[in-house]
Amino acid sequence: MKAVVMTTQGGPEVMEFAELPEPEPAPGEVLVKVAAAGVNFMDTGVRRGLAWTDVPNPKVLGVEGAGRVISVGEGVDRLAPGGRVAWVYAPGSYAERAVIPADALVPIPDAIDDRTAAAVMMQGLTASHFATDFYPVQPGDIALVHAAAGGLGLLLTQIIKLRGGHVIGRVSSADKVAIAKEAGADHVIVDTKGQFGQEVLRLSGGDGVHVVYDGSGPKTFPGSLDSLRRSGTFCWYGPVLGGPGPLDIMSLPKSIKIGYAVFFDHVHTPALLHARSSQLFDWITSEKLKVRIGGIYPLAEAAQAHADMESRATTGKLLLIP
Repeated sequence: MKAVVMTTQGGPEVMEFAELPEPEPAPGEVLVKVAAAGVNFMDTGVRRGLAWTDVPNPKVLGVEGAGRVISVGEGVDRLAPGGRVAWVYAPGSYAERAVIPADALVPIPDAIDDRTAAAVMMQGLTASHFATDFYPVQPGDIALVHAAAGGLGLLLTQIIKLRGGHVIGRVSSADKVAIAKEAGADHVIVDTKGQFGQEVLRLSGGDGVHVVYDGSGPKTFPGSLDSLRRSGTFCWYGPVLGGPGPLDIMSLPKSIKIGYAVFFDHVHTPALLHARSSQLFDWITSEKLKVRIGGIYPLAEAAQAHADMESRATTGKLLLIP
């Protein structure tokens, strides 16, 4: 079996396309033939040694994908060989085949292809958590969405619009403006220096936004604070780029509420994983949610996919195809 492994921590050059032994499912597990694996920013963090440090190298990267069941382990009766499934967190997904806990798999509806399913799991469930749980967007609310042309930003914008909200998007280059607006952003700011706060205030009528979704790292933190209205909510996410440093809670302005959002709190049981995934699939089949796949790479070119993602030149979701 071919898989992408990291041999040590570092840049994309530490990734190798290697031959590994064929995996077999243990009790409660399922062997899946991977049709598409999602590339996530967290994968670059693992590669750079920011996570999974307790797992020895060489280790297979990737956590998300879609494919078809090959065989099931003892005690698995919900799934059968031939069924199409998707998953959101199964370490070792950059491979031709993967062994995944049965509870981590959801069935893919016939109307949705494998690539779309693989592209929506991590970022779709994250966006759903942000806009329905962490801060339940209400009609008329104004949200600031950072990285609005990225895979997460595009889905988050659409879900906010589905709930009746307005979106101010921030992107890093002018060529991403049209993509963010196509997803429904009402206004788009081009900014790379973190100097967007005053423009957000102007676009929100001087009051500021109800909620900020910021996973862009420390550089944007002060501008996001400035963008909020009184009693606004700051949704911080994305550990790979680092946090803003120690915070004095008494220095936070305008009675804002701030928190670190983790998508696992959205799907912390198998029942919730199925319910939230089904909602995403329903939105897609009813054409209320569009998934933009911004790049498709052969599995052997995973290092190039990482380099492209880290260059900030990509839009939408990147996929690897075995």
